[in-house]
Amino acid sequence: MFLSKLKEAIICFRNLRVTFPYPLKRNTEALPAEGFRGKLTIDVKKCIGCAGCANVCPSRLIVVTDNKATRRLDFYLERCTYCGRCEEVCPEKAITMTQAFETATDQVHDDLHVSAEVYMGTCQRCGRCFETKTILDKMMTVGFRAPAAE
Repeated sequence: MFLSKLKEAIICFRNLRVTFPYPLKRNTEALPAEGFRGKLTIDVKKCIGCAGCANVCPSRLIVVTDNKATRRLDFYLERCTYCGRCEEVCPEKAITMTQAFETATDQVHDDLHVSAEVYMGTCQRCGRCFETKTILDKMMTVGFRAPAAE
């Protein structure tokens, strides 16, 4: 036991440096590979407010609240497990996983909270919000193939 610890100490003293000076100098060889799931970004212009991302998120970091004519999506990214499910189910590809992996911060509310406010259509009778046309509805009206003539 003592000899193994002495051996480790000798190895450390021989090399003089065991770790990289990370914050001051970054190791460019250790960049994430293609397909790495890092911090997610939200494109509010593409979002239709379907809340599919909130339904599939296992850590429940997406909170959806409806107002009169808007839907607010609050993303609490400090709870994210980087599973990528929200990116997979988003029909408009408004959520993307980036290569950013350095999310340590001392100002969590400013850096890791994202809010998106989406205008929703409202029902004439009850006044509740409803989402815009789905992709399938758009496909039916955009002019794909006409029905076959009999």
